[in-house]
Amino acid sequence: MAEDLVQVDDQDIQHCFDTAVRIARNAGEVVRVAFHKEKNIDTKSCGTDLVTETDKQVEELIIGSLKKEFPSHSFIGEETVSAGGSCNLTNNPTWIIDPIDGTTNFVHRFPYVAVCIGLAINKKVEIGVIYSCIRDELYTARRGSGAFRNGKQIHCSGLTDISKALVITELGASRELANMEVVNKNFRTVAEPPIRVHGIRMLGSAALNLCSIAEGSADLYYEFGIHVWDIAAAGLIVEEAGGVLLDPSGGPIDLMARRVLAAGSQEIAEKASKHLECIDLPRD
Repeated sequence: MAEDLVQVDDQDIQHCFDTAVRIARNAGEVVRVAFHKEKNIDTKSCGTDLVTETDKQVEELIIGSLKKEFPSHSFIGEETVSAGGSCNLTNNPTWIIDPIDGTTNFVHRFPYVAVCIGLAINKKVEIGVIYSCIRDELYTARRGSGAFRNGKQIHCSGLTDISKALVITELGASRELANMEVVNKNFRTVAEPPIRVHGIRMLGSAALNLCSIAEGSADLYYEFGIHVWDIAAAGLIVEEAGGVLLDPSGGPIDLMARRVLAAGSQEIAEKASKHLECIDLPRD
């Protein structure tokens, strides 16, 4: 039985957007204060999948604040899901939250750390807020209204020649041999002829990788093993900046499939998707 679509007017969307920005800044201040302090570190799925007390504290702050404003809304939060909570995307307005994207960076005091808050309605992301709290850079988007960094509109590079691209990718938390073989193969595919891109970078934050595409400082990003909370908000920012968001196979993006390809142009996205080998992972 199909779900009924939810009707939300522009004024309600604006209220959600303003609230998300305010809460992201408040959460970012908590992260910023904790950034240089000693941390209690634990692991989740494996020894490279880290979590700290600040991740949990910030998620509680974000969800608690949003629930006061929007008690009928649904929530998907990284730490809540890791603790056994639901990861179910329905038509109901659903906040998708990563309290600290780049936890390993946070642990090592590498300043690419972000608070991520997205709002999906009818399974489509309508609001994206990414606060790079150590660098004090706020990336925002509302569907149909453009993408912004600290209030100034941003745009993707539009580069069409993949050999001139700056590429971002990641090793990912899982270091299983089969997955690493594909990661290494893809790394060589983009690094060596005939593609041979200008360079490859790893920032350690999926959200800020995507924001780099949105602001035109990189041209292509792909990754396997991420989650819906890593890409929901920042993916909208890419699209609103004029970029392309796909499944690495070249098909439409599936927020729950745990993989992403983002590019500053359709040409680069299509070229990359034809050469990358994909990794199939359990869905969110």
